[in-house]
Amino acid sequence: MKDVRIIVTGGTIDKVHDTRSEGLDFAPDGKTHIPDLLRNARCHFPKVEVLMLKDSLLFDDADRKAIADAVDRAEEDAIVVTHGTGTMGETARFLDGKAQGKTVVLTGAMRPFSLFVSDGDFNMGGAVIAAQVLAPGIWGVMNGRVFPAGQLGKNVETGRFDD
Repeated sequence: MKDVRIIVTGGTIDKVHDTRSEGLDFAPDGKTHIPDLLRNARCHFPKVEVLMLKDSLLFDDADRKAIADAVDRAEEDAIVVTHGTGTMGETARFLDGKAQGKTVVLTGAMRPFSLFVSDGDFNMGGAVIAAQVLAPGIWGVMNGRVFPAGQLGKNVETGRFDD
């Protein structure tokens, strides 16, 4: 069995309903929902590292470099990165070739975990397993599918990740 590190970067999976704006935002206390998601799944072994809580549509190359640096620093060779779906593919391609010997799996959700109708727990479960069994490289796991970095992309018309 491999040890797994989950690097949290934000995205919809970690958003909550903001009663003031009537939109989605991150919790005012800056906490991630990932430990609760794992606890509900009785998945106790991954280490969770909060790198940032940010909407991926606002990511720039400095944010992507911070993710690459966190992956590089990680002691584990199996890594899951939570990420917003809007630019997940862009980050995967940025990371491609930068994580020598490590299996890095990006995942997220179309609906927040906090709303209790999320796909985040399903995607996270797939990502944790994928990080342990896939070959080293950069991957994405969404909607029950595994994508290499070059093929990872959101279909905004269907609201899912497709081939």
